[in-house]
Amino acid sequence: MLMRNLKMVGMVSIVAMTAILASGCGVKSNVSTDSSAPSASTSSNISTASTAPAQSSAAPKDKELVFYSAEGFDKDIAAAFEKKTGIKVNLVDDSTGPLLAKIQAEKSNPQWDVAWFDGPSSMQGLDNQDMLNKDFVPSNTTNYTDLGKKLLPSDHAYFPITVTAAAAIGYNTTLIKDSAALPKDWSDLLKPEFKGTFAMNNPSISGPTYTTVLGLMQLQGGIPQGEDFFTKLKGNGLTVFDSNGPTLTNLSKGTMKFAFAQDSAIIDKINKKEPFKIIYPASGVSTLSSNAAIDAKAPHMEAAKLFVDYLLSVEGQKVASSSDDGDAYFQSIIQGAPGKEGIRPDGIKWNTEDPVFGAEHENEVKQWFTKNIVQK
Repeated sequence: MLMRNLKMVGMVSIVAMTAILASGCGVKSNVSTDSSAPSASTSSNISTASTAPAQSSAAPKDKELVFYSAEGFDKDIAAAFEKKTGIKVNLVDDSTGPLLAKIQAEKSNPQWDVAWFDGPSSMQGLDNQDMLNKDFVPSNTTNYTDLGKKLLPSDHAYFPITVTAAAAIGYNTTLIKDSAALPKDWSDLLKPEFKGTFAMNNPSISGPTYTTVLGLMQLQGGIPQGEDFFTKLKGNGLTVFDSNGPTLTNLSKGTMKFAFAQDSAIIDKINKKEPFKIIYPASGVSTLSSNAAIDAKAPHMEAAKLFVDYLLSVEGQKVASSSDDGDAYFQSIIQGAPGKEGIRPDGIKWNTEDPVFGAEHENEVKQWFTKNIVQK
């Protein structure tokens, strides 16, 4: 999320993108440092029926778990869970591309228990390979809002934890002072008065941007119509930077007047006194969920189940939203845990996408975008 340049989806996508993302930001860190391989799982004493939420045991047998995460507040969450349960959390913190490559490399002998990162299509790619546990429904899934319920996959292979807008339109208020001069929707940027004034991230490098691109294509009626839309945007001066970092830096410098970026990244900049405001387009924004999943062969299955249930709890959500990290500017999908207040206007149209379709078409969309938008 935010500056991490995340989320590559599916086995083919992961292999294709590993070389690009291997040098990306993110470092490993442990809440409890333990570089040795995790021990074998003990048998779980948590109910795992797929038809009803499971209740957590008060006396877990597992004493540790391995947590792969690309979320900015993961250290806070891990520390709070460890303090609450006594279960040692071995955190591997990195951007999504390297984590997905690591997960693939460990497919036959997984070293992780829980993974958490942005993008349902990313998780769906793992689900398509039967790599995720599907026989567990956390008790706290009853806390979902209507949007959270809508994002939950029917096979319970992964669980949405938070949402942001994959992209909204940020603008520089020192350059644009007249609200009448603002675009109201994505298609407005095709008008001559906006020529050469806007930028976005590269979906092959910035994980949230794939969700943005696919969502805009679907708003146009499908991938072919979406390709035509982006071709027209390019013709009207669209600039593509690698990630939120350079995109928002150019917005701050005034090189660009407008930028498509994950809304939590823009909100973070606003709270750091950048002269930005946000437009939520009338036709809607693509809902980007962060999702947690348990490995189908998790070495510490019981602890993993307890941890995912904690992520969905009001307590866990409050830990996340109280973080100082920019990722904490999420929209809550958990009842009773409203998140940071007053950071988004009412009335945002949250468009959702089919993660199965997203995983199936990711390579196609990214390759087309690279050839026809980035390289031209």
